[in-house]
Amino acid sequence: MFTGGYLGLFAAAFLAATVFPFYSEAALVGLLALGYAPFWLWAAATAGNTLGAAVNWVLGRFLLHYQDRKWFPMPKRELARAQGWFNRFGVWSLLMAWLPIGGDALTLVAGVMRVPFWLFFLLTAIGKGARYAVLIWLFPVDTG
Repeated sequence: MFTGGYLGLFAAAFLAATVFPFYSEAALVGLLALGYAPFWLWAAATAGNTLGAAVNWVLGRFLLHYQDRKWFPMPKRELARAQGWFNRFGVWSLLMAWLPIGGDALTLVAGVMRVPFWLFFLLTAIGKGARYAVLIWLFPVDTG
């Protein structure tokens, strides 16, 4: 019965981490209110959001030479801002990949900068997992 909610949250979190304008926080809070298990919601959202960020890493790693095309998913200004963050803080900036502004660009820049995928994935997962944990903490389940 509840499986669809977890898969839906995974999909919403995946889309939210890519260049599509989508947000998964409302879905997470809504599913919490419906009684879904917080741990599994956290796991689904973290996995989906981290895998969505991996798509951005691949785009940055292999498709940056198309950045002047209209269809390229990241505006130059946002990409330049993320490169500045990345140059200032290095790979540790990936812990901030959950930010609503610039976070997606950081994951794309990580691909451009050829950050090893395992390190990218680990740091991004930690940051995104922490964000969802805080959301779950802020909206506790009323168990009666």
